[in-house]
Amino acid sequence: MSAPNHLTDIASLSDEDFHHILSRSLAFRRIMDEGASPRPTLQHRLQFNLFYENSTRTNLSFEVAAKRLGAIVSVVPVAASSVHKGESKVDTVLTLCAQGADYLVLRATEPGTINEAIAAINADGYGTSVINAGEGALGHPTQGLLDVGTALLALGRTPKDSLEGVTLTICGDIAHSRVAASAIEAFRRLGTNIRLAGPPSLLPDAAPDGVASLHNDMDEAVTGADLIMALRVQRERMADNESLSGDEFHTRYGINATRLAKAKPNAFVMHPGPMNRGVEIDGSLADDLSRSLIRSQVTQGVALRMAVLEWLEERKT
Repeated sequence: MSAPNHLTDIASLSDEDFHHILSRSLAFRRIMDEGASPRPTLQHRLQFNLFYENSTRTNLSFEVAAKRLGAIVSVVPVAASSVHKGESKVDTVLTLCAQGADYLVLRATEPGTINEAIAAINADGYGTSVINAGEGALGHPTQGLLDVGTALLALGRTPKDSLEGVTLTICGDIAHSRVAASAIEAFRRLGTNIRLAGPPSLLPDAAPDGVASLHNDMDEAVTGADLIMALRVQRERMADNESLSGDEFHTRYGINATRLAKAKPNAFVMHPGPMNRGVEIDGSLADDLSRSLIRSQVTQGVALRMAVLEWLEERKT
């Protein structure tokens, strides 16, 4: 049996694969927007979604994407599974592989879970492909890819056009965000000028590779930006519960119409969800489809995940 292929992180993608997945996601998006159906390239394939953390968008979009490509999909009910009888994550993974899993979409809290699962799959000789659907605060590759695809679509560009000359401000809880980690990697690869903004305690000590600047002053951070991505404060990942109140956070770091006015005239706002309205973003701005790409991100999530599954399927054959 040939070695399976996986999607663990954006950095591991070659430039060719990175551009191919983005281009195919935009093609799938056109199919979706036209109300057409894609070819069932995953017919008779079996996909399990194994999520050890709660999820709405990612879990459902992987299910919808696989079903639209013709796959059989089972969402593992972790809350009612043998995990609560003491079964290890590796044993659960291998159980799903033994049931014939072609694809395993895995979300986990602990760092190293994705690689541990792949090592166990390889050791037992299964051909199951693992897709990282979010691992702790380390990364969320399909979210980073779909965010770039959404931006390309909104700006009328293609991956070949790149995002050179575009400024993206990512604001909020950077320190605990796997979304931020993958967004930085994805946007960096297309030449985006990236700024990070938020409270000092929620920013890295130094600018990561590909980031132009760090800001505690939100007005400064959004000035002249083309895209502003707000992130949720992830209290569940904090060592303690010390943080600004919702009102304080919104006043100092939230995105609203007044703050958006400091960006470029046609700037767009983004948010990976779930949103805390009135905290990291004003609700009326989130619903303004002339400025908000939030709904488009959700739609692009299905298109991008179809592209990832198709790409993995091509590598299997």
